[in-house]
Amino acid sequence: MKKSILLVDDERWVRTALKWTINKLNLPLHVAHECENGLEALDWIKLNDVDLILSDIRMPIMDGLSFVKELSHLRKKQDVIVISVHDEFQFVQQALRTGVIDYLLKPVEETELRACLEKWLEKLAKDLDIQTVDESLPSSTIERVLQYIEKTPLDQITLKDAAESVHMNPSYLSQLFKQQLNKKFVDYITELRIEESKRLLLHTTLRMSEIADRVGYSDLAYFSNNFKKITGCSPSEFRKSAM
Repeated sequence: MKKSILLVDDERWVRTALKWTINKLNLPLHVAHECENGLEALDWIKLNDVDLILSDIRMPIMDGLSFVKELSHLRKKQDVIVISVHDEFQFVQQALRTGVIDYLLKPVEETELRACLEKWLEKLAKDLDIQTVDESLPSSTIERVLQYIEKTPLDQITLKDAAESVHMNPSYLSQLFKQQLNKKFVDYITELRIEESKRLLLHTTLRMSEIADRVGYSDLAYFSNNFKKITGCSPSEFRKSAM
């Protein structure tokens, strides 16, 4: 069975060249998807599974280093190989410290790409602990609810849908959630939304209204009030303090 690859690079011609070369290598691999930046890739990964990610380091909106750090917040586990130019090796070192398994230098040569991918495939072959997604699914109700929350975009999460995902009455799930996590469902989601908005404020150039919309707030004022209530400062003040 072929392993899937996600290509993340803001230059279309680079992605096209990589895809063409990977196909030419005739290895048990296929490019499943392409993204232009780290934020787009994160959104795709939350809803899809992939075995390996090839990501550029320099990209707009969310760069490769920020992307790799954000991946660590997800429960999913993907191997990452970063691509950089020769004068960016300090960034490669940072990426390797955050769990990246290997790196390639631009322009990516066919022989180097083959060696890198073959080494990764050998690593998989030796890993006897690899399990399928079905085998690793959480068994308890709350774990399954948390999995639903993780896979669902923040602007689409509702208690009703969460309850349906585990075939349970919303009212009963709300009580169970509070018992198990000592926190109300709505408060848990609010905290996730604020944490995600903080990451977007720090690592992207999206406008406040765009960030509010992405995390599930149609009203910018309501988003700002909730943000300030939890963090002690407004979204704009938070972004400025990080500069």
